[in-house]
Amino acid sequence: MILTISGKHGSGKSVIGKKIALALDIKYYSTGQAFRDLAKEMNMSLEEFTQYVENHPEIDQELDKKIVEIAKKRDIIIDSQLSGHILQNIADFKILLKCPLETRVKRMADRDQTSYDEKLKETKVREKSEQERFKILYDIDLEDNKTYDLIIETENLSIEEVLNKILSVISSIKLK
Repeated sequence: MILTISGKHGSGKSVIGKKIALALDIKYYSTGQAFRDLAKEMNMSLEEFTQYVENHPEIDQELDKKIVEIAKKRDIIIDSQLSGHILQNIADFKILLKCPLETRVKRMADRDQTSYDEKLKETKVREKSEQERFKILYDIDLEDNKTYDLIIETENLSIEEVLNKILSVISSIKLK
């Protein structure tokens, strides 16, 4: 079974993706974590690395090529903003988590132990850059939700409620 979980930064995709992987006893892969690891390796902040990647499209292309290779091995959930789009012909089920900017930024600031204002600035820079890069690289509009099988607004739901909703839907359908 190949599942994708997409959403903007702070929407809950990593937390939920890991919990789905545990519940279904499948592997988990995060492109966002790979991106953060690359930034760290290059001694750059996320904001600096985002700006760097704007002039080095091969980084996005390599990360996205990697999720296709990983997905072909089956039995995995792939956490990536683009996984629903890039794997739309490979994935068995595609999930999108949505949440307002203010809530997402608060979650990330709490997680990263940074200020709300700092995280807001970083997030706006990253999301503007990604929207533009992904449109140019792949002709993907991150606001286009047609590719997803399940869309959940996470703002007023607990982690357990989101997880249970996803697991309930997955168990009610037959996946490959």
